[in-house]
Amino acid sequence: MEKIYDVTAMGEMLIDFTMNGQSEQGNNMFEACPGGAPCNVLAMLNKLGRRTAFIGKVGQDQFGRLLKGTIEELGIEAKSLVLDEDINTTLAFVHTFPDGDREFSFYRKPGADMMLSEAEVDYDMIRQSKVFHFGTLSMTDEPVRTATKKALEAAKEAGCLITFDPNLREPLWKSLDDAKEAMEYGFEYCDMLKISDNEIQFISGKEDYDEGIRYLQDKYHIPVIFLTMGKEGSRAYYKDIRVERPGFTVKAIETTGAGDTFCGCAINGLLKHGMEGLTEEILGDILTYANAGAALITLKKGAIRSMPEPEQIDEMTGK
Repeated sequence: MEKIYDVTAMGEMLIDFTMNGQSEQGNNMFEACPGGAPCNVLAMLNKLGRRTAFIGKVGQDQFGRLLKGTIEELGIEAKSLVLDEDINTTLAFVHTFPDGDREFSFYRKPGADMMLSEAEVDYDMIRQSKVFHFGTLSMTDEPVRTATKKALEAAKEAGCLITFDPNLREPLWKSLDDAKEAMEYGFEYCDMLKISDNEIQFISGKEDYDEGIRYLQDKYHIPVIFLTMGKEGSRAYYKDIRVERPGFTVKAIETTGAGDTFCGCAINGLLKHGMEGLTEEILGDILTYANAGAALITLKKGAIRSMPEPEQIDEMTGK
């Protein structure tokens, strides 16, 4: 099948409500920011000129319509976004701490994103894509868990490059064993893994990041692994190459979407250079670029509408 799309992502799309000051009465005010990790990744790729498409489900409610309108406006193909007549769009309230870190309160029992069934997945869209991207939040519950597994099989068969960001959100799992199982399922399939420092410690049980990554490489033979370490920067692992690049220092407002921005930039780098014969220099450039993108998004609230412009990233990296 002809590859029409550079990247198709499947998973959750939701509204992140982020704190935005107080009203005259002293009540907290929240801003409704379109979000959801897989779609955030596409928003960054879109900025980089890639053709993107999204598969998922939202409610047939004001938030669902807002989300659909948002991605259509950005140019992300939305024809495979299903609107659920009965179940509401998933909501997340983000509480940001003074250091920019955050915790989430989710309204998702159930949320529309969990209700995507295998019959509703657009398999042709997956077959028409060079890259298929996913996370674990579409594996917390049925029917979307089965839908995700079927989508992965279709992507594998079609020869897509499969990229995976577990995006562990502990409150959404019935147990952490279930979360671990979903992460391990993803490792079996992916060609590129983007994983954060706390996730590698969680999944490998090892304090040292390099040891944790080695454990994953030995067990799952994942060709390319990107490790994000917040403001400390990031590392890339490919065959026996290990590259590290420092982060960029900025005054972060909030970190929502930083990992997804990094992920979008990294996928773009792999689309540009291919997966064969990656060198230290190429991997270093991908990391620096992705670190800059991730730093820039922390200067704004929300994710989908806050992606940095390529010119801003070039300026920051001195290109």
